[in-house]
Amino acid sequence: MSGPLKGIRVLDLTRILSGPFATMILGDLGADVIKVEHPSGGDGSRGNGPFLADGYSSYFLSINRNKRGITLDLAHPRGKEILLELVKQSDVLVENFVPGTMARFGLDYPVVERLNPAIIYASISGFGQTGPYAQRPALDIIVQGMGGIMSITGEPDGGPVRVGASVGDIVASLYCVIGIQAALQERAVSGKGQMLDLSMLECQVAIEENAFARYFATGEVPGRLGTRHPSYTPFQAFETKDSWIVLATTGADGWSLFCSAIDRVDLIDDERFTSGWLRTQHYQEIEPILSEVMRRKTTREWLDELSALNIPCAPVNSIADVVKDPHLMYRGAITEVQHPVLGSLKTVDSPLRLSRTSASVGQPAPDLGQHTEEVLTELLCLTPRELEELRQGKVI
Repeated sequence: MSGPLKGIRVLDLTRILSGPFATMILGDLGADVIKVEHPSGGDGSRGNGPFLADGYSSYFLSINRNKRGITLDLAHPRGKEILLELVKQSDVLVENFVPGTMARFGLDYPVVERLNPAIIYASISGFGQTGPYAQRPALDIIVQGMGGIMSITGEPDGGPVRVGASVGDIVASLYCVIGIQAALQERAVSGKGQMLDLSMLECQVAIEENAFARYFATGEVPGRLGTRHPSYTPFQAFETKDSWIVLATTGADGWSLFCSAIDRVDLIDDERFTSGWLRTQHYQEIEPILSEVMRRKTTREWLDELSALNIPCAPVNSIADVVKDPHLMYRGAITEVQHPVLGSLKTVDSPLRLSRTSASVGQPAPDLGQHTEEVLTELLCLTPRELEELRQGKVI
């Protein structure tokens, strides 16, 4: 692999989503990511459908590219010994077990740090390594519920709605990568590693900026607003004659242009609607007017008219629409990776476009234990006989 993280070796002890997504990003950026799985079954997400030919999980394939895969039974003394030897030659270790699990394996940060004081040890868990909830398991919907985002997602007269992507997991993944890169930068100065303790719950809270800012400012508890913005109007989805459109006006000029486009210039100087904040305060009065107007034309007609006035707008695309979007096609946002069994597989490319050392999708997700012999021979100089003994002992 090439990329800005070329030369950085990552031991990936993660599974399911939050950890694997983070290490995938590191792999996209050129790090040598070694994914460590149990010899019996491996990462549980290998069993997540839908499945492609020969039982390959599309879920697993989508978040484990650019990694070398090995198997190790960490509960076996020899498996633990091998992992600790790999620790000595690695820059980063990432794990997302329930707190206390790595300590039971004898692989917690104090142990690892003694062997390699320069290692960055990143732990993702639902609630962090400390606190009254630390031992609780957490999946995406648990974090979305506890973090408050479900309480502000959905229609005002409906129940709480889970965000359509796994933001409880993914946001923690992104913060994990940020933290690792920051620690690597600091290590370049101090020569020392450190531990990164990431709570999925805290990461979820961190991205709800406006909701908390409004609550702290007013004391009012934010609720569900559908597609609306809490402080600016119009800034939402509207039903059109044939589908849906999203639009946002900005500034006095944007509002005036929009009123002109919808043939309602009488609204421009209405004292109730002269600013985005005032229009929000009078939403119950302005919304029926705008909704009725927007249903008069098709989405395509509105896109053409509003775009000509430089008013931000877009269709509400399905996933199939996104894949065919001409701009994303031009940018190469959907790419292909060659799999030795499945052939060419479509995947979402990394959005990290650096001018010299850009991220890239070079390798498909590994089969279970695909690179075990390669990695243990390359890094630990194990002989064929030693490898066979490990197989017989079910260590690998």
